[in-house]
Amino acid sequence: MSYNPGTPATPGYGIPPTPGPMYGDQPPATPGPIYGNSGASYSYAPATPGPTISYGHTPGPASNMRGPPSNAVASVKRMGVINEQSGPQSVQSEYPPATPRSALDNGVSSPQIQNIVATVDLDCGKLDLKSIAMRARNAEYNPKRFAAVIMRIREPRTTALIFSSGKMVCTGAKSEEKSRLAARKYARVIQKLGFPAKFKDFKIQNMVGSVDVKFAIRLEQLVLNHAQFTSFEPELFPGLVYRMIKPKLVLLIFVSGKVVLTGAKQRKEIDDAFNNIYPILRKFRKQT
Repeated sequence: MSYNPGTPATPGYGIPPTPGPMYGDQPPATPGPIYGNSGASYSYAPATPGPTISYGHTPGPASNMRGPPSNAVASVKRMGVINEQSGPQSVQSEYPPATPRSALDNGVSSPQIQNIVATVDLDCGKLDLKSIAMRARNAEYNPKRFAAVIMRIREPRTTALIFSSGKMVCTGAKSEEKSRLAARKYARVIQKLGFPAKFKDFKIQNMVGSVDVKFAIRLEQLVLNHAQFTSFEPELFPGLVYRMIKPKLVLLIFVSGKVVLTGAKQRKEIDDAFNNIYPILRKFRKQT
């Protein structure tokens, strides 16, 4: 057996020594990685610092941290991101949260009044309907078909149903003012025919409005998500019936985007009902 002393390791990190002793015909062992086990002591230099982002201020001698300048923090506090009392976890904002766009923002006008039904008490006792029909213009009376005189005027373009009890129903007006004006004209006609008619208890019983939202609506999905308020029978009627609770109105919604609102007694109720239903219809807009 021949003995071959190995070369001692050269001091220094990462420099492998030459192979050690050989025993017989065995090949020399392959040296593994050296982790500074040669006995030499080493000193490690700190890493070179990387680039520093400057915020326009000089850091103090006690800290090497680079932070935002005081004016940047002040501007962030003014925006409401940092609350000085509860810390940065409490996020606040001086701006209100975004609200859904209204119908007016999307170019959809308010519902238009199509018909107003109003009632009036003439308070003149029993009326002779046959005499009224024969002496008045644009009046018809057929007691076998309907127990009231049907009278019409051109301005405002309306129709009145005059009953023998002195009650009158005025329909067809496009506004509350025109409905009242038309009812007064009918009462004046009855006065000219010799009946002591008065104008009492004028009251709007129903207002009908319509609007076009200008996009198609998925009625099947709407009725599934709002089953408690809706009914939809396309084989009987093509429109979806939506019964709103507040305000208490009934809406007829068609796939084309046309909406009919009925059951209101004031114009504000129609506007409120449409403002309530418009965001719902937007959710079920049919994509084309």
